[in-house]
Amino acid sequence: MDKLKCPSFFKCRGKEKVTASSENFHVGENDENQDRGNWSKKSDYILSMVGYAVGLGNVWRFLISSSVLSAFLIPYAIMLALAGLPLYFLECSLGQFASLGPVSVWRILPLFQGVGITMVLISIFVTIYYNVIIAYSLYYMFASFQRELPWKNCSYWADNTCSRSPIVTHCNVSIKLGEIFQVNKSWLDANNFTCINGSEVYQPGQLPSEQYWNKVALQRSSGLDEPGVIVWYLALCLLLAWLIVGTALFKGIKSSGKVVYFTAIFPYVVLLILLIRGATLDGSSKGISYYIGAQSNFTKLREAEVWKDAATQIFYSLSVAWGGLVALSSYNKFNNNCFSDAIVICLTNCLTSVFAGFAIFSILGHMAHISGKEVSQVVKSGFDLAFIAYPEALALLPGGPFWSILFFFMLLTLGLDSQFASIETITTTIQDLFPKVMKKMRVPITLGCCLVLFLLGLVCVTQAGIYWVHLIDHFCAGWGILIAAILELMGIMWIYGGNRFIEDIEMMIGTKRWIFWLWWRACWFVITPMLLTAILIWSLVQFHRPDYAKIPYPDWGVALGWCMIIFCIIWIPIMAIIKLIQAEGTILQRIVSCCRPASNWGPYLERHRGERYKNMVDPKKETDHEIPTVSGSRKPE
Repeated sequence: MDKLKCPSFFKCRGKEKVTASSENFHVGENDENQDRGNWSKKSDYILSMVGYAVGLGNVWRFLISSSVLSAFLIPYAIMLALAGLPLYFLECSLGQFASLGPVSVWRILPLFQGVGITMVLISIFVTIYYNVIIAYSLYYMFASFQRELPWKNCSYWADNTCSRSPIVTHCNVSIKLGEIFQVNKSWLDANNFTCINGSEVYQPGQLPSEQYWNKVALQRSSGLDEPGVIVWYLALCLLLAWLIVGTALFKGIKSSGKVVYFTAIFPYVVLLILLIRGATLDGSSKGISYYIGAQSNFTKLREAEVWKDAATQIFYSLSVAWGGLVALSSYNKFNNNCFSDAIVICLTNCLTSVFAGFAIFSILGHMAHISGKEVSQVVKSGFDLAFIAYPEALALLPGGPFWSILFFFMLLTLGLDSQFASIETITTTIQDLFPKVMKKMRVPITLGCCLVLFLLGLVCVTQAGIYWVHLIDHFCAGWGILIAAILELMGIMWIYGGNRFIEDIEMMIGTKRWIFWLWWRACWFVITPMLLTAILIWSLVQFHRPDYAKIPYPDWGVALGWCMIIFCIIWIPIMAIIKLIQAEGTILQRIVSCCRPASNWGPYLERHRGERYKNMVDPKKETDHEIPTVSGSRKPE
């Protein structure tokens, strides 16, 4: 009778057949997997993965670490080979093999299903504030549509510390014959005195772009304790950012896979234009020389801090352990060569970081040249680079508004790619858990996710919003994903079995000689877990209370940050306990049972299962959350 049933991508109403596009429109007629869908083209997947990896962090996180590129590239390349690439290949293979998202894929090891939940929760937290950064980019892009950039000069919003040159704070004056006193600048101006030549005491002024960022764009309050009001224009930009994301994802990978042809490629065009323009400016060679490290001190390679920075940068820039790699790879066809994909994407990501540095530093070198400063004095990192230092440099260029629009539009596209993948991670998780609901209601569920995340992000566009953004970034985008990555490696390699996992990969990409796997075995079993554990311990030992603009966070803010990360990782032990309770037998038997793959673990489609998985339970049936019996036997279909 099963043969007479309607296929899952049709809806039976008497004799009427409805095509896939009318209900399950995220699935194409030629897709291999008619339940979940596949990428329309290989290039859709590659560009989506490149866009996910190449984000805002490639512009500012890399520049934080690589103040001297030539010395930094050595540990950077080594850490790519030892930590980044092995994890990337593992996650791409995992998602593609089972055609499941980051939570359901843990049928491979039910005891560790909480690791997948942790990945998704961290992605949700990061998604909330990441779109706020995109909103900042939108605001600056719109603000650039003027004859003159609003932060080019100190305007009505500036105070008396706004200046591109040092400001006199004190000086000596002669009040009576032979009597010299030191007075402050305010008293000097009020009493109409003049300074004695050479007695001036200077302090650095605040750049117009810095005061514009704090006083106009953010309307920044004095700290987390002073939330202030919602900055309405940032809220509108945030709403627009979410509308763009929702529109691009309403058909899932079928729509986002087309949008990335622009959003993933356009940043390279802009970076090339900025590099060419920067190279023609006076002083650009000064900036590039500083970046590549003409005076490199290779003795820095003896310092553990440099190696820790390189490993951390590789780990975060590739977006491993966020769940997105598993989610996006789950839409691949089963026999896609995920190995070559991982190599190409990882190299593209790392080369993009290096290339972006040349474009950024060529213009910062020009800024240092015309201001008479050293490059090190104008270089910023993070938000200060994107929204203070670089806008300041662009304001000094002829045709500044054009270059500013181009730069912030590039930041917008860089951020959107990563945001698409993060939302797809969330919707993929919902699809795996509730496939029937998602099939009928993909659009309202996707838009509903965007609406909820927009409302949660409103706290980040208050006058204290930047403190919230930095707080979430400081706690959630750190230890949680390190813990998830370490447990992911330990669970799959040490418990499920590294050799068994390699056999799974060979079912997709073909049998390889033992020497091919030698490097991957060494990394997966020993080197990568040890490196990540060392980074985690180092990060915890070096923990410092977060602050922004030298304003420390209150105790309740730090406590809230710890609560956020605990909320993300607490699901690892919770889900382990739940699985143990669901199992049968003694405690030892329950542990053994939960450390075996679930009865429905394996390739999603029957034709790919071969002899190894011929008895697995159909993953589409209601038994998909059951765990195997103590004997490990599979239940019949």
